Amino acid sequence: MSDRKDPYRNFRFKMEVGNITQAGFTEVSGYDATVEVVEYREGNEATTPRKLPGLTKYGNITLKWGVTDSTDLYKWLEDCTNGTITRQNVTITAIDETGADKAAWQIMQAWPTKYTAPSFNGSGKEVAIETIELAHEGMKRTK
Repeated sequence: MSDRKDPYRNFRFKMEVGNITQAGFTEVSGYDATVEVVEYREGNEATTPRKLPGLTKYGNITLKWGVTDSTDLYKWLEDCTNGTITRQNVTITAIDETGADKAAWQIMQAWPTKYTAPSFNGSGKEVAIETIELAHEGMKRTK
């Protein structure tokens, strides 16, 4: 029997922020980390500089979901706009076909930096989508 493992589907995932667990996102994007390169050369060295690691920068995470009665994520942003920045660790978890948690990524010290309400169109037929963007201070794969 084969011990082959199929990759997880990108449409099965959930997000946890503190005591908020929400599924039904249409998209989570922006997972990236970049280590800047600092070039350094002393005057008596060859013309090729040494490359040293600089600052690590993380892109903002963007979450999109269909509008529902839940306002938990919006209330988190609303607190920030009122001057109460509550940083939370966020976990995004990939789920397999049986509903079991599989791969997971943790975003550290996240807080909402942008919210976009849905666009409405009288002749449209798409789902109304809310978007929130999270700034954060680091990420790691935990599972």
